Amino acid sequence: MTRPLLRLVAGRATAVLATAVLATAAAGCSSGSGGSSGGSSVKSLSVGFVAEPSNLDFTTTDGVAIPQAMLVNVYEGLVKLDQDGKIVPLLAKSWDISDDRKTYTFHLQDNATFTNGKKFTADDVVFSLNRVKTDWKVSLKSAMDVVSSVEKKDDTTAVVTLAKPSNSWLYKMATRVGAMFSRDGIADLANTPVGTGPYKLESWKRGDAITLAASPNYWGTKPKLEKVVLKYFKDATAMNNALLTGGIDVISTVQAPESLQQFTNNSKYEVIEGTTTGEVVLSFNNSKAPLNDKRVRQAIRHAINHKTLVETAWAGRGQVIGGMVPPSDPWYEDLTGVTPYDPAKAKALLAEAGQSNLKLRLRIANLPYAVAAGQVVKSQLAEVGITADIEPLEFPARWLDVVFKQADYDMSIINHVEPRDLGALFGNPNYYLRYNNPKVQELLAKADAGPESDQIAAMKEAARLVSEDAAADFLFLFPNLIVAETGVTGLPKNLVSESFDLTVLAKAKG
Repeated sequence: MTRPLLRLVAGRATAVLATAVLATAAAGCSSGSGGSSGGSSVKSLSVGFVAEPSNLDFTTTDGVAIPQAMLVNVYEGLVKLDQDGKIVPLLAKSWDISDDRKTYTFHLQDNATFTNGKKFTADDVVFSLNRVKTDWKVSLKSAMDVVSSVEKKDDTTAVVTLAKPSNSWLYKMATRVGAMFSRDGIADLANTPVGTGPYKLESWKRGDAITLAASPNYWGTKPKLEKVVLKYFKDATAMNNALLTGGIDVISTVQAPESLQQFTNNSKYEVIEGTTTGEVVLSFNNSKAPLNDKRVRQAIRHAINHKTLVETAWAGRGQVIGGMVPPSDPWYEDLTGVTPYDPAKAKALLAEAGQSNLKLRLRIANLPYAVAAGQVVKSQLAEVGITADIEPLEFPARWLDVVFKQADYDMSIINHVEPRDLGALFGNPNYYLRYNNPKVQELLAKADAGPESDQIAAMKEAARLVSEDAAADFLFLFPNLIVAETGVTGLPKNLVSESFDLTVLAKAKG
């Protein structure tokens, strides 16, 4: 949601579950038993996650769980984001941009093939990008609306022409919407992904694990691991125990920060702490009374002590930012002062709006961060006279259906992990927040189509207006907390993409 976790989630709006059974099959995929008889490194690695995809087709299913597993690892785009958030070449060796900023000429790798054996050519670029408009079902497909034509110049050259200049289009090409598909490989995307990436799907035991195996004919730098197992858990304790007992090698995202001490005081483990682009959002249904009243939305924001919430719900990890832009973006501005914690102001606004004994449905994803934050929100809102009835929804399927698709909610909590998603959430009146502000839409359009030198100012103004309008509440910026067995390399300090890049992981043999 942009897909939340959807990471939505989505989450990458984005992303969910599995069994807590630590069986011998999981241990067999860990560094303890996955090594080959020779060499100095293990050949397989097991990584723990909490958000299992409902299927593997991110063209029809929102949320970040699918691109988290598939993007970069199985599917590749013309470009990708490196671990610093910079756009770098992938299936395109290079590209040229016309002076009017509307024509992109991509020079393609000439030796890339899909896992079905088909050679990757400019025909696949034309097919893949046009298909976003014609066949994709997810909300992010709008990223291709600006494209007026995609043409093949020759087998290794593709030309994309935009209807107008776009400062964000190439960046969006590094997300799932830029993934390249085989013209003969889309028959069963939900179960059988066909990409050009370094890994291919070996097996999927639903509710347990996805196993990716190195593609023997990969065109680029081959991954150091022959196999990676994505192991899914229903709760944080089960995942922590799996690492402690050798069932997995890596916890991709710590779901109980208060439990970190058992790893930080143990030389067997390394803890990586950084930041992400994931904003944990208290979503409001802006089209429905009483949250269509700005005073009510502002009252809710004033009622929440965000610092206390982070300390209570997430052990002090996470940054309070006050808006929908993370510090890693060029247009970040600290907006925590827009609606500071002020219970008296909250009560006054509710009285002004004629709302007493207000009851709201808080339909949240049943993910650890959302459940923990939801309890704090409920408690703090009660202090100003608002009753929040919490209803956890299974994520991703149930949450995506009820909240994201039907907008059947008053408030929700979800981690929107997709990078640079301010416009996706607040520039589209049909998005699940149902926020419709023509001024914000105008600023977003100006930021995208205008001179690059004006982009930052326009994006800052849009973000501030969204915050002042209390279109949602921004609880905290989700931290990147990874725990791994000592010796695992390639793990990102900062997670700035919707993909969990498995292609650079390795582990020395212990």
